[in-house]
Amino acid sequence: MAIDTDFNDDYVTKQMAFAVPPPPAATVVFGPALDQARAFARMLATRGVERGLIGPREVPRLWDRHLLNCAVVADLIDSRYRTLADIGSGAGLPGLVLAMMRPELSVTLLEPMERRCRFLSECVAELGLPNASVLRGRAEETVLRADVATARAVAPLDRLAEMAVRVVRPGGMVLAIKGRTAADELRKARPVLRRIGARNAQVVRAGEGKVDPATTVVRFFAR
Repeated sequence: MAIDTDFNDDYVTKQMAFAVPPPPAATVVFGPALDQARAFARMLATRGVERGLIGPREVPRLWDRHLLNCAVVADLIDSRYRTLADIGSGAGLPGLVLAMMRPELSVTLLEPMERRCRFLSECVAELGLPNASVLRGRAEETVLRADVATARAVAPLDRLAEMAVRVVRPGGMVLAIKGRTAADELRKARPVLRRIGARNAQVVRAGEGKVDPATTVVRFFAR
């Protein structure tokens, strides 16, 4: 996911990167991956801002709005799943975070823009994530058959659903991280979901009791 830049002040941004500590919930949610999450937060707040992947105004809320919001999605992925494709990975949200949280998962960060792919590749190398790889391309054009597809702020659900079913195996799970519009998007997407044979589409919440607010996700399964 990429977040538009609001303004650019390198000095202020870099100071903020080290001044914003993780909230107490981060210790519980990230557990042994907390050091990697801290390092990723610094990358987002410095290089991520400099390269226009996130806006400086997002830096003070990196943990609550972005990192924790993505991390709790791991609760929806049980041990039967072994491969994950993150569609339009952008700044690595949620793909890189899920790779930290679930080292047994093989995570493909699918991203069409070269500059974002470079950033993602740097993060994978520096965070030491052997289970993550970067693939430049679009969901509509690539050949992937992952167990799980994830996406955050990529497209409205009706469009995203058609992308996602191209990168998951039959019966694979799609997790679309959404906000307050989730139920409305799901209602509007019902005709598309029926056409593509999606099953059990519903709004679920991840991280209840761990983060506030919990993360809102539209979950469905491919034909």
